[in-house]
Amino acid sequence: MLEEREWTQQQLADRLGYSLKHVNQLIKAKVPLTEDAAIRLQNVLGASVGFWLTREAQYRERVAMQDATERQTAMVPWLERFPIKELMDIGVLPKRRLDAKSKPGLVGELLGFFGVASPDQWDSQYGCMELAFRRSREDQADVAAISAWLRMGERMAEKLDGPAYDEARFKTALAEVRGLTCQAPQEFQPPMQRLLHEAGVAFVLVPALPRTHVSGVARWLHARRPLIQLSLYGKQNDRFWFSFFHEAAHILLHSQQKKSVFLDDPSKGGSSSKEEKEANAWARDFLITPVAAAALADLPKTKPAITQFAKSIGVHPAIVVGRMQHDGLLDVRWLNDLKVSFAFRGKT
Repeated sequence: MLEEREWTQQQLADRLGYSLKHVNQLIKAKVPLTEDAAIRLQNVLGASVGFWLTREAQYRERVAMQDATERQTAMVPWLERFPIKELMDIGVLPKRRLDAKSKPGLVGELLGFFGVASPDQWDSQYGCMELAFRRSREDQADVAAISAWLRMGERMAEKLDGPAYDEARFKTALAEVRGLTCQAPQEFQPPMQRLLHEAGVAFVLVPALPRTHVSGVARWLHARRPLIQLSLYGKQNDRFWFSFFHEAAHILLHSQQKKSVFLDDPSKGGSSSKEEKEANAWARDFLITPVAAAALADLPKTKPAITQFAKSIGVHPAIVVGRMQHDGLLDVRWLNDLKVSFAFRGKT
């Protein structure tokens, strides 16, 4: 506008009532364009106060984004810790080529996913979570991959606003959920979600990520909100239900350990910790009571016999097959056609 009017910076300074130095710094963006400057510019050059302040805000935003890109370029090595491609495949991060040009932007996307400002804040919020991990397998050591999977569950749980945890209602809900084991996922999931929600327990299904080796997790998001999070990695319905009730046991039996994060793969049975043994025993006896389990040794190893027995105790036949295989009463290759495989459909 100065060029159009053939004004010098001194002439503009005289009209604005500013020093030449201040006008020069304003033009060079060394000082911000304030509300006072916007009012003076409206009077001297025209256009509204809003026009000038909007341009100032847009300019500062562009500068801030450029500065952020430069900082994020230095953070690119941090990306190597995470399963980026898999996070793209399941829609957590936007799909793009993994090249030098795109990686700074991916750093920003990943920081936004975790809700932190920098890798240093990620370390303080998530990197140190390893201290709270209660592992069921020694190879559950990739903290970055595990934290990404846990964060996916957190974000899903944040959308499930509900009442505070009620232990009595949770116990009642678990009894009703046990009766849903005979149903298909599309049938049992809505009432299961409702029952747990009413008991104040967040329940989410999150796709497995490489290097996590986690079948499920039980944790407390805060003092009044427990979370059960399961993947469907290798999940046939007998494992799914055992995993679910195993995590439920952690909520019931170990609620005093609210800072602990129980990372579980109960199908591997690799943990000797007291808490894992307690959760395994609780889930085992809840699904098939000790009295009913005593009859398994003499149960004929046929589909009709197992199906009828499962019906009599109110669980899916796969749960009986899985228990008998685990206890050595049935060859692991037998009667697996009574089991049903679960899988995610579409994007999560």
